Amino acid sequence: MHLGDDLPPRPAKPGILARIRNNFLTGLIVIAPIGLTFWLIWSVIGWFDGWVLPFIPLSYRPDMWLLQRFGLDLDIRGIGVGIFLIFTLLVGWMAKGLIGRSILRWAENLVQTMPVVRSVYGGLKQIAETILAQDNSSFERACLVEYPRRGIWAIAFVSTSAKGEIRARADQAMLSVFLPTTPNPTSGFLLFLPEEDVILLDMSVEDAAKLVISAGLVYPGERPEEAREGAVAVS
Repeated sequence: MHLGDDLPPRPAKPGILARIRNNFLTGLIVIAPIGLTFWLIWSVIGWFDGWVLPFIPLSYRPDMWLLQRFGLDLDIRGIGVGIFLIFTLLVGWMAKGLIGRSILRWAENLVQTMPVVRSVYGGLKQIAETILAQDNSSFERACLVEYPRRGIWAIAFVSTSAKGEIRARADQAMLSVFLPTTPNPTSGFLLFLPEEDVILLDMSVEDAAKLVISAGLVYPGERPEEAREGAVAVS
C-alpha cells in the first residue's frame, strides 16, 4: 500500500473554455451595473436637454455661443438640466412669497374650473406631495407577502396603514403594500393585506430594493465578490 493511495482524487481543472466563460461572466457582472448606470444618467440628461432647450433662445445657449464665436460644434450635455434646476429654484423661492402664493392660488382656482384638467392636476399634485414630503418616507418597511398564491413568498414594501373607505369597510387592520416587479421596481402592484399576513423584515428598504433589482443575486450584508462568485456558480 502506497502512502498516497487513500487520498481523494484531485478535482479536474476546468478547461480553457470554461475559464474564459467564467472570466467573461465575472467581468460582465462588474461592467454591466456601471455601464447601465452611466447610460441611464446620460439618457436622462439628454431627455432633459431635449425638453428644456427648445424653450431657450439660441443666443442664450452656451453651445450656440461657442459655435458662433469659435466655430466649435459641441454637444454639451447638462445645459437643460442646469436651466431646469435654476428655474425650479426660482419658482420655489417665488412661491414662498405673498405674490407667489397669490398667483398659485389664482392658477389653481383656474384649473379647478376645467373638468378634465382638474382631475389630472389634483391626482398629480397629491402624488408629488406624497413622494416629495420631507417629513415622511416613501416606504416604511420591507416585508414578505404570499403572492401570487399561498406558499410562494415575494418581497414588498409597506406604504401605510389602510385608511378611508378601505379601512372602514374592512373587518380587520389592513396594510397597503407595494409589490415591485423584477428587475424594474418602479412598476408593480398595490395590495391591501391584513396585518397578520405581512411579515416585516429587518433589512432596510434600500437593501430590499437591491435584492429585487438583482433578481436575488445580491443579499444584504453580502460582499460584491461573494455576489459575483455566487452568480458564476449558478451559471
